[in-house]
Amino acid sequence: MIDKTSIEQLKNRIDIVDVIGNYIELKKSGANFKALCPFHDEDTPSFVVSPSKQIFHCFGCGAGGDAIKFVMEYEKLSYPEAIEKLASLYNIHLNYTDEKNGSKDLYKVLKEINRFYKKMLDSNKEAQKYLKERGVYESSIEKFEIGYAPDSQKTINYLKSRHIPLQEAIDSGILALQDNRVYARFIERITFPIYTPNGQIVGFGGRTISNHPAKYINSPQTKLFNKSKLLYGYTKAKEKIFKTKKMIITEGYLDVVMLHQAGFTNAVATLGTALTKDHLPLLRRGEPKIVLAYDGDSAGIAAAIKAAKLLSSSDIEGGVVLFENGMDPADMVKENKIDELEKIFRNPKPFIEFVIEKTISLYDIKNPIEKEKALNEAINYLKSLSPIIQEEYKSYVAALLNIPSTFIKLSRNSFQQQKITQNKDTKEITIIKTILENPKLIDTVLDFISPKHFKYHQEEFKLAIEKKSDHPQLMNILLDEDIKTYNEEELKSELLIFLIKFYEQKLKNLIKEKNISFSQKSFWIRKYKEIINRLKKGELVIEED
Repeated sequence: MIDKTSIEQLKNRIDIVDVIGNYIELKKSGANFKALCPFHDEDTPSFVVSPSKQIFHCFGCGAGGDAIKFVMEYEKLSYPEAIEKLASLYNIHLNYTDEKNGSKDLYKVLKEINRFYKKMLDSNKEAQKYLKERGVYESSIEKFEIGYAPDSQKTINYLKSRHIPLQEAIDSGILALQDNRVYARFIERITFPIYTPNGQIVGFGGRTISNHPAKYINSPQTKLFNKSKLLYGYTKAKEKIFKTKKMIITEGYLDVVMLHQAGFTNAVATLGTALTKDHLPLLRRGEPKIVLAYDGDSAGIAAAIKAAKLLSSSDIEGGVVLFENGMDPADMVKENKIDELEKIFRNPKPFIEFVIEKTISLYDIKNPIEKEKALNEAINYLKSLSPIIQEEYKSYVAALLNIPSTFIKLSRNSFQQQKITQNKDTKEITIIKTILENPKLIDTVLDFISPKHFKYHQEEFKLAIEKKSDHPQLMNILLDEDIKTYNEEELKSELLIFLIKFYEQKLKNLIKEKNISFSQKSFWIRKYKEIINRLKKGELVIEED
């Protein structure tokens, strides 16, 4: 992990205006800077950057935070990845805890072995011939750092020559240990280095050229490598994905290499595994529409159905294309069928239609029992979607099964509508902004008021006293230049007015109250009147329960 002191030093040395100014155009506006928000479409600038507070906030979509949060959102990075990105840009050294230092050693091992594999490709004619026959250009070999893993002993000898401890090579997935024998995991294979979204090498894929029964293998699960959370080629594709809001997911390394070679630079691949829920955070970055480009054989169709179900039920838009007759994207690029590929990718079958059609096609709907099974499976799938989508596709299922749509009974879950308007109380907001800008006054405020005294902004007050100043609701307040703040004396005067108003309202409500006894009502009326009188004399009062 990154040492907390390093993070604080980073925050102290970077300037948010400088950081954000590297990504978007900022224009001076009073004490702040303004811009069109990069996180949603708008014509009038509502994105504000405050140099004094070192925060940004969009009054349109609510996005906000510090410089690190901006880089996270803009670059689609995790918190540690954003910190490392900024540290790299500003040449700031980061210290790590022991656990991270161990990880850094493994990264070094992987970088070193990748250099070795690339060097081995340059001297292996058979591997070069294979790539040439598949239509891979030299430029693509260089771009994707394709290499070659030789026999086991050569790899071990190289590691020893570089003084790399064999245990580190085992921990990084390069070597394996069995029956006290150490051997290389990748032997006589074309190698494809696999990177995290932030550009750290974490493992390899390997394609045999020696007729090994396992055509493809991946690095094993390690401290760094989890194939269910990674996509091959993502670091090369993410810029195009964010720009076009489109992503092509294929089944193989060479599919990605060849599609990029043909100009489809938004292509990625799963790592020899099905698409899973663990992939979803990565797939949602940039909110692209996704095209699943899978083989048209039975295994490919099954994988496409599963993936399309996952994506559609997760509210991710896109569709499926299947490659028939033993062809795959790499083959089509090699045969220069680029125009045909473009047409295929432009017209995918939408996820929901694809799942429904393929699901029903698995059954003999001329058989009533099979037909009922198809109906039940289609209904179960539709129930994973929103009520509106369920209704839209109910008639589609009915048409394919040739049954009345009334046969299809779906859930009627109603979504509770959230309240989209909120009253605004200037006095409440001013008190909140005051303690946000001068946290020393929090104790003064809490001596006399609590969240119960706030009618409209109770939640914001709670966030303020918890010092959660990076919350979007508080940023809205902090960056509102129409809201002034109080000094300590002004604050005390305003608290008097604030509390008088509060107890006068309580008194009015109490007089109308019919569900308490006369004696109780009399007691509280006297108590509230006494508090109001003391407040009007300038005495801040603490209410006793």
